[in-house]
Amino acid sequence: MHQRSFHYANGLTGKNAELYYWASRNREVDFVLRRARDLVAIEVKTGRRKASLPGIEAFSREFAVKRKLLVGKQGIPLEDFLRTPPENWLD
Repeated sequence: MHQRSFHYANGLTGKNAELYYWASRNREVDFVLRRARDLVAIEVKTGRRKASLPGIEAFSREFAVKRKLLVGKQGIPLEDFLRTPPENWLD
């Protein structure tokens, strides 16, 4: 796991929320935040190409997702994402 992933997971300590990675049939979601029944699917894209999100779309068909986040050049800037407490995305 990347150092930033550990940092992000540590931000959930004592917050009654969990962090997961999800994969199914060649589709994946980088981060899934869960608190009770609330799910947030997070995809991190660092490339310059237009981001497609097949993992998030597949995950959303299988589960009731409260929020979908794209982090990177075409979405939330990475530094802003990392500065935001993880549980804030579940609100």
